[in-house]
Amino acid sequence: MTSSHDTIIIGGGHNGLVAACYLARAGQNVLVLESRSVLGGAASTEETFPGFKMNLGADHVHLFRPEIIEELALEAQGLVAKQSRVIVHGLNAGEPSLTLHTDVTRTQENLARLSRKDSDRYGEFCQFFSKMTDMLRETMARKPIDPMQLDARSMLDWAPVAWKLRQMGKRDMPEFLRVLPMPARDFLDEWFENDFVKGTLGSKAVTGSLQGPRAAGTTYMLMYQNLGGGPSGFAPPSVIQGGMGALSSALAKKAESLGVTIRTGAGVSKIRVERGVARGVICSNGEKISAKRIVSSADPYRTFFELVGPERLGLKFVRAVRNIKFKGTTAKLNLALKSLPIFSGDPAPNPEDLTGGIVINPSLDYLEQAHDDAKYGRYSSKPYLYITLPSLLDPSLAPEGQHVMSVQMQFAPFHLRESSWEEKRGELAEHILDTLKPHCPGIGELILHRDMLTPLDLQNRLGLREGSIYHGQMGLDQILFMRPVPGHGGYSTPIENLYLCGAGTHPGGGVTGAPGYNAARAILAAATAAPAPTAPRPKNRTVSV
Repeated sequence: MTSSHDTIIIGGGHNGLVAACYLARAGQNVLVLESRSVLGGAASTEETFPGFKMNLGADHVHLFRPEIIEELALEAQGLVAKQSRVIVHGLNAGEPSLTLHTDVTRTQENLARLSRKDSDRYGEFCQFFSKMTDMLRETMARKPIDPMQLDARSMLDWAPVAWKLRQMGKRDMPEFLRVLPMPARDFLDEWFENDFVKGTLGSKAVTGSLQGPRAAGTTYMLMYQNLGGGPSGFAPPSVIQGGMGALSSALAKKAESLGVTIRTGAGVSKIRVERGVARGVICSNGEKISAKRIVSSADPYRTFFELVGPERLGLKFVRAVRNIKFKGTTAKLNLALKSLPIFSGDPAPNPEDLTGGIVINPSLDYLEQAHDDAKYGRYSSKPYLYITLPSLLDPSLAPEGQHVMSVQMQFAPFHLRESSWEEKRGELAEHILDTLKPHCPGIGELILHRDMLTPLDLQNRLGLREGSIYHGQMGLDQILFMRPVPGHGGYSTPIENLYLCGAGTHPGGGVTGAPGYNAARAILAAATAAPAPTAPRPKNRTVSV
């Protein structure tokens, strides 16, 4: 058995690396074990084809907590983010397009071509939506309060949230509580009349979920996807120079400067548990490593059923974990293009219009019908597409004059009723392109290479169970203290000295860093008193084994 560490972190995704940085900064001896040859997990970048760097999972970093960037001085580690001034460009074949800018006035001018009433209301809506997302953002970087296990520390931590909620006033405070559980369709119907406007604004309400816009809680997801949106209410996409993997590289550099040891190509097959206490891990190659605590950034199902084993857990807890809904519905087509594609629309979009998200979702009814297919085990006959061209903001991702395009498609259920994803992978790629072609003439002639990631591929290549990009659905029954399961929403687990820090914990998925940040704080708080600072440890390097 190898030498002991204070903490072993399973998984080198961004949340695992954030947790490693904060624990090491508090003086702990931390080891990170990552099974893949590259760090980042679902926020990784690979040169899939010569000269073309593609993000395998997430494309944008606008949700990442700014306090983490500041506290860990990630910009000094080479992190450079570039933000678009365009929130989204909506496409509607044969009809006028719609561009939403961070500049509210410019957006209102575009809206006026579709609906004068919607244009007039948009400014008021942005102010309201910004207040709501700002309030929701306050809940992200805190250990959720379990109403059945109230304690003074948690209540004190949430006191600023309660005070901010109280400061919203007699009108906005009840509105915040009213709209969060609403269907996005009902919420947007209260503000706007034009179907295309509502479809463009509301498309993100179902991101990563097996839900349509008529489902309860989709307004919560719409707000979650736009945290930190500023005066416009809606968050513009932001890319990392060098691809999403550069975020993990910056975190890894910071972690190593704090003394963290990072090992890639080092999968974990088991968490060693003795008499209800986590004592270490057994690696895929049989190596045993001991530690005072284990922190898993894997999804809850893998952590408890594959790494710990259900026989070491109580029946009630096992049943709760088994009932976690994953139900991935996302597929992704990455394209290497000869040149910048031409999109149809009136007026024709300029390159700046294409630096944000590009959406094919002409109405919320269209989105609901796309979801209907998935309910019955079929991929959508008319899918919702969310397209990005990250090479417009970061030319280093492709050879000069060429581009990479990411096409995220919903709905593609992990469980197909009458076939398998091995059989349907090529068919789905063609279906996505057929959906895109009326909006992007000539796209077929521009494609040099393509990489189709079905939900099964997301599971097999990135470890996303059932292709769930959030490590579990983010419905009303799987958020806050109910994430990952009720009674265990505080990052600790029924196994002593075993913690979770992945997207399966509060606040959930997306590249936020919040689960890792919150888990580290919970671990340090559980240590009764923060460890005294130790002498700087020697810098380590990332090694492959």
